[in-house]
Amino acid sequence: MIPNPALGVFFHWLGGLASGSFYVPYKGVKYWAWETFWLAGGFFSWIIAPWILASLLTKDLLSVLGQSPSSVLFWTFLFGVLWGVGGLTFGLTMRYLGLSLGMAVVLGLCAAFGTLMPPIFRGEFMTQVVGTTSGRLILFGIFVCLAGITAAGLAGRSKERAMSPEQQRAAIEEFDLRKGIGVAVVSGVMSACFAYGLAAGDPIKALTVRHGTSKLWQGLPVLVVVLIGGFLTNFIWCLILLVRNRTGYQFFEARIRTNDVRDEPRIETAVDAPARQIVEHMGSSLESDRTAALLEDPPPQSALRAPMLRNYLLCALAGTTWYFQFFFYTMGESQMGRYAFSSWTLHMASIIIFSSLWGIGFKEWKGAGVRAASLLSLALFLLVASTVIVGYGNYLGLTTAGH
Repeated sequence: MIPNPALGVFFHWLGGLASGSFYVPYKGVKYWAWETFWLAGGFFSWIIAPWILASLLTKDLLSVLGQSPSSVLFWTFLFGVLWGVGGLTFGLTMRYLGLSLGMAVVLGLCAAFGTLMPPIFRGEFMTQVVGTTSGRLILFGIFVCLAGITAAGLAGRSKERAMSPEQQRAAIEEFDLRKGIGVAVVSGVMSACFAYGLAAGDPIKALTVRHGTSKLWQGLPVLVVVLIGGFLTNFIWCLILLVRNRTGYQFFEARIRTNDVRDEPRIETAVDAPARQIVEHMGSSLESDRTAALLEDPPPQSALRAPMLRNYLLCALAGTTWYFQFFFYTMGESQMGRYAFSSWTLHMASIIIFSSLWGIGFKEWKGAGVRAASLLSLALFLLVASTVIVGYGNYLGLTTAGH
């Protein structure tokens, strides 16, 4: 299969659309605690969808995984676990640095580390990246992406200044730059571990191709292993919350107890919650809007019932949509040639582009002011430009290699 960077960029845009959209179905889930709907959707994200699609689209999945070196499986799995751990510090970053600064720092670190560390570890950074025209162009595209992330952070900061004084005080109540930068570094690096896991699984890709799998689907067996690691971290944390909050019954019982309302830390990572409006909706549309009325005027417990089938279907839709970001990611990566490491920048940029468009659609930026709107427009322009630059750099690399 001859790589096609333009098609690769398109696949990454589809992945970004899936990632920027997956939280929307969760907004329709009623009367379930976060840990309930996150784990219900997560089974589809991390277990069901990866195994089904890898089984259908690749050859001899179980045989390929069984023949893979144990060290490769271990590191691929471990990076998935570490990616999940990054979620534990993501919420703390928002708390200590504020939403806009926190998102900008974590996303910037995640994009930079996730893109640059794989070629550095492989010993290819100086020769293939810095040492070639196409590599330097891709590096420039990465910096443009980081500039777009910075502009998005400034846009969010400008929006925050349009808040009322009470809202501003609430937003920075626990501001601590020293703690915030520390946890942001951990969160950004850990969130980038997903990219490391995909890179560690390169031998699995080669093995599945030898078994007859098309190179377009070669990354799907790797996703199975990485996401098992991510599932483990998420499952343990959700299980802790289910036991602590006594909300495990929600999986089986429609009747909801009104004293189930909790304000618990979330485990979303920079990949899971890539834009400010997602974080805002996490604390509002997904919880406060549906519980505030219950706290003020609780109905009889017998009258409060969760729509079980609807909730499960919405969680299945959200979880499967989440998985499709990496389904398309692996397809896009297969089209990028020798500069496949640049896929992570394309992925992060695409996520922010589409999730920001969702924010505009939800009118999250209404009333934010001209400066915020201008900075957001600049951010979107830079992020789109970064995908074009990185894509062209990959194309240039292919034509140069052809000569």
